[in-house]
Amino acid sequence: MLERGFLPDFEPRTLAETNDLAPSEAHGGPIREMTELLWFSVDNDDSRDLDQISFADRSNGHVRLRIAIADVDALVRKGSAVDDHARHNTTSVYTSGGTFPMLPEKLCFDLTSLNPHEERLAMVVEMVLADDGVIVTSDVYRARVKNQAQLAYDAVGAWLEGGAKMPERVAALPGLADQIRLQNDVAQKMKARRHENGALELQTIEAKPVFAGEEIVDLVAQKPNQAKELIENLMVAANGVTARFLEAKNFPSIRRVVRSPERWQKIVDVAAQLGTTLPPGPDSKALTDFLVERHKADPLRFPDLSLVIVKLMGSGEYVVDPPGQEAPGHFGLAVKDYTHSTAPNRRFPDLITQRLLKAAVAGAPVPYDEPDLGALAVHCTQKEDDANKVERKLRKSAGALLLSSRIGDRFDGIVTGAGEKGTWVRVLAPPVEGKLVHGFENLDVGDRVRVKLIRTDVEEGFIDFVTAH
Repeated sequence: MLERGFLPDFEPRTLAETNDLAPSEAHGGPIREMTELLWFSVDNDDSRDLDQISFADRSNGHVRLRIAIADVDALVRKGSAVDDHARHNTTSVYTSGGTFPMLPEKLCFDLTSLNPHEERLAMVVEMVLADDGVIVTSDVYRARVKNQAQLAYDAVGAWLEGGAKMPERVAALPGLADQIRLQNDVAQKMKARRHENGALELQTIEAKPVFAGEEIVDLVAQKPNQAKELIENLMVAANGVTARFLEAKNFPSIRRVVRSPERWQKIVDVAAQLGTTLPPGPDSKALTDFLVERHKADPLRFPDLSLVIVKLMGSGEYVVDPPGQEAPGHFGLAVKDYTHSTAPNRRFPDLITQRLLKAAVAGAPVPYDEPDLGALAVHCTQKEDDANKVERKLRKSAGALLLSSRIGDRFDGIVTGAGEKGTWVRVLAPPVEGKLVHGFENLDVGDRVRVKLIRTDVEEGFIDFVTAH
């Protein structure tokens, strides 16, 4: 954390300020009372910073979907000591060695978390959807809400997919099962529409360390499921509504963009190796058709292909979208209007967006000037990259620890990076990435290779391979 310029600990003045905080309802527009609705959250089993809850009902033949996002700004005021720390780090950092939250735990795990059975202030993104998933109308407003059930991805996902019985927390609350099914149906329709427009079907592997006491015994790949898809699709929709709401109010916004891939020709080459011809220029619809086809043909290897495409597309970034101008879209999601707004407990761009939203709702002046927004967009992009590097290094350290007794073993892998800084390979089992220190000539991203493990360094997170025959 220190090497990457983060503040891993909170200063005494920040913690002292946190102890004296009281929620403010004074700014941001009128507050609707919506605590009686059947709101629920779905997140990881161990999540304690709950940023959003959702509720849906049928209205005049349409589905009305509401997504409530924790009103972090009600407690974390712009320019405060807590805000200064969040502005510096810009993100929570999650590692196998521990979590470094963007906000003090008293806030993100308690006072600004949408914890079950607790009344909280929130920004609500409301949308009315037609049967085909098209958003007919939308709005943003403040409300007081109460999370009625905290649910977990794996349990809800297994139930939705028919592989497990209904979770106890779902069964215990009348109407909740129907509520989840309704939202899942809406989410799948919105996803289908985005895919028609070229949203990419990607599935990368995230390995989570498994510990027996203090000893790491395995790395387990986290798999997608319908519950994760449900929340992801709702968040994409909410972020789109947020961006368009600010634009309609003539407010600037910080957009999240992924530009057209600079290495499109290499993506074309990867597809050609698998028997598919892609257009000579970037085409998200053609790429998603190819990915859907490959997922059906070879689901076991699809995460490897996804990782290659992600690497070749390049990373996302934050950019300022001034009123009346058109920002680049998000190539991977096939959407033009996209901001980050749904995780203000753990991402600073979302807190910035929340302040912009509250000012727009209340008819107040824009709380940030354009130069400040521009500098924040650049800073947030850099810190997100830094956070990814911290998290990746800890994953590599976990992998190095797990593989330290397997020097000399051979593995099948795929090239995930190739450049001046080196050539990188991800082996299939266990799912870890290491550097190819010999035999990397003429290899490029996407190439399959057989490698031998020659060295590990847990402290540095190094895993070194050479090509094997």
